[in-house]
Amino acid sequence: MDLVSREPFHWSDYDTVLFDMDGTLLDLKFDNYFWQELVPEKYAERHGLSGEQAVHVLGPRFAERRGTLEWYCLDFWSRELGLDIRALKREAEDHIDFLPDVPEFLADIRELGKRLVLVTNAHHGSLEVKLARTGLDQWLDAVHTSHDLGLPKEHADFWGRLLTVEPFDPQRTVLVDDSLPVLRSAHDFGMARVIAIRRPDTTRPPRDIAEFPAIEAVTDLHPRRREPED
Repeated sequence: MDLVSREPFHWSDYDTVLFDMDGTLLDLKFDNYFWQELVPEKYAERHGLSGEQAVHVLGPRFAERRGTLEWYCLDFWSRELGLDIRALKREAEDHIDFLPDVPEFLADIRELGKRLVLVTNAHHGSLEVKLARTGLDQWLDAVHTSHDLGLPKEHADFWGRLLTVEPFDPQRTVLVDDSLPVLRSAHDFGMARVIAIRRPDTTRPPRDIAEFPAIEAVTDLHPRRREPED
């Protein structure tokens, strides 16, 4: 099997679209600000540290859990850090926003008759805040979080578990995600098409991605951009 499909993309080839949330539909600038600035600031205040000391302490602890369910779990980090992470999410919710033109894009793809499914590692507490802030779920047919399935998306077995609650044909499904480990696990599972997002955070430059077919933003898949009209 080829590493990934690099054939031209046509919407007619797919029935289901699996979307990541943070960095694919929502701007990752919120999560980067939250975990790289706000949490270290609050941790420093609580534990009597300088900002630099807090970053030095938290960096290895974050790295140790990255790619696990605990990394995405607000309750886990509340216990570990002595902070109310849920409350901090609500405090910072003004930073939550869509990536450019995403609502219009989702509405147009639904008109094509595609099933649009959110598949996220976000913890329920984070998901609740973000859906309430954005109303993202109104453009979706279903929302699934890895916390309900017991494995993060980075684990190849996640996709088989997803099939038990969201039946889809892997050969008629496209996954769009900004995480390379997630795209690798979906490819290993047998997903027909996986597409990487090069610019998940609008405050940072696009990433160079050679491993998978990549687009700067999910809206680059809009039919008016991908397929000429007859």
